[in-house]
Order: sequence, then structure tokens, then C-alpha cells
Amino acid sequence: MSAEIIQLSAFRARQQTVEAAPQASVGTMVPEAPPRFHFWTGASGKRYVHTVYSLFDCPTLEDANYILVRRTDRSRRTVLAIGRLSNRCPTQNLAEIRQHSAVLGADEVHVHLLASSSQEAEAVEADLITAQFLMEPHSA
Repeated sequence: MSAEIIQLSAFRARQQTVEAAPQASVGTMVPEAPPRFHFWTGASGKRYVHTVYSLFDCPTLEDANYILVRRTDRSRRTVLAIGRLSNRCPTQNLAEIRQHSAVLGADEVHVHLLASSSQEAEAVEADLITAQFLMEPHSA
């Protein structure tokens, strides 16, 4: 498993640049790329960084936590499922994510790759699921 170190100041600056860019005219359809990272907060208050992929751009994955999301606009995200991949075959994990996403109508996959063990990945999953139950259903 690999990790990527991100500079939050650079990420925020890119976000502000994208948000300040002029909007396309009404007649043009420009597909909007999801932001590269999103932070989800667990019931413990701990924040977990997730790499955001469109359903079709999601790579094969080994052990990872995931959140399946329906994104309705630039800021609204509805959590549809929270889970953890455990198959030994990365392509089987990807097939599982795509099948589950198709059934639920998800269009984004948020992947957390920073758990150092299966026990930690299980704890991350439980923390995120508990946070969803504690809060009334809403979009993040």
C-alpha cells in the first residue's frame, strides 16, 4: 500500500481557484470532475482523508475503507454505504465496489487507504458508520 502526502494549503488554494473560475454558459455541458480529496469525520471526532474517484475512474484496490456517495451538486454529498474491502484480489474488490455502487446509485467512491492494519481499518469503518447513525440523514 502506498500513501500520498498532501499539502492542505495547496489543496485549498486549488479549490478556491476552481470555485472562482467563470461558469460555463447555460448551453454548454462541461462534466465536473470531483475534488481529489474529501475529509469525513467519525463519531470519535477524528477526520479521515479519502481520495475521491468517479465510479468509472476508481482503480483496483487492495485493503481499503470506502464510502459510496451520490453527489448532487458541488457541495452536497449523500452517503449511501460505508464499507471495507477484504478480498485478496484487487480486481475482485473493484468489481464489488462497482456492483454495490450500481445497485445504490452512487457516482463517487471515496477511498481511505491510510489504515495500517485490518484492525485499524475495522475501527475506521465502525467510527464512520457510527457517525452516520448519530447524525440525522443529510448530505456532507
